[in-house]
Amino acid sequence: MSLPQLILVPGLLNDADLWREQVAALSDVARPEVADITQSETLAALAEDVLARAEVRFALAGFSLGGIVALEIMRRAPERVSHLALLDTTPLPDDPDRAAERARLVATARSHDKFHGFGERMLRSYLAPENLKNAAMADRVRAMTKRLGPDVFIRQSGIDRPDSRASLGSITCPTLILCGEHDAWTPATVHRDMAVAIPNSQLVIVPGSGHLTPIEQPAAVSRALRALLVRKDH
Repeated sequence: MSLPQLILVPGLLNDADLWREQVAALSDVARPEVADITQSETLAALAEDVLARAEVRFALAGFSLGGIVALEIMRRAPERVSHLALLDTTPLPDDPDRAAERARLVATARSHDKFHGFGERMLRSYLAPENLKNAAMADRVRAMTKRLGPDVFIRQSGIDRPDSRASLGSITCPTLILCGEHDAWTPATVHRDMAVAIPNSQLVIVPGSGHLTPIEQPAAVSRALRALLVRKDH
């Protein structure tokens, strides 16, 4: 019997390196593949990009923007997803402050020849306090932003972030809801609300991590995903 396909969807300005530890750690229980969400300009198109590469039945994990894409996939093709993981993400639309900040960052990306997708301000908001001085961690994230560049940042920042709360109750497959305890972008309160709304879900709050759980606490994320994958399909 072949191992199930596991599609891992990265977040804003993330590429496959976001998931490198999970790909290695889970290869004995699944066939991990990292999706590309850098090309299309609408949430619907991103979801269809992922579905086009997916098998008839697959497990799905989405991080941050990738989680928003995963929720769109669940609206479009819930019968194809055997297991779902939503990491450091949100079902909420942008509030005015978040929308204004996103617009400011896009304007900066458009007007500067030298693109800094992950500067010091962003670093402080993404990482847990205990990880702020981890130069290797910061360099790893900056390398992803440099590889992808301003055009991808502008395109991904323009993706609609809809209000997905009404559709959460219709998700019935085994589901993992996970976030870092210090996640300032998508706080634990948001994830607790998602876990209440999704019937067959389990909540994991990861100590010692901010928003970037797959990088900050890779072993904890891999353990949680492994536990999800061995749960019985519905």
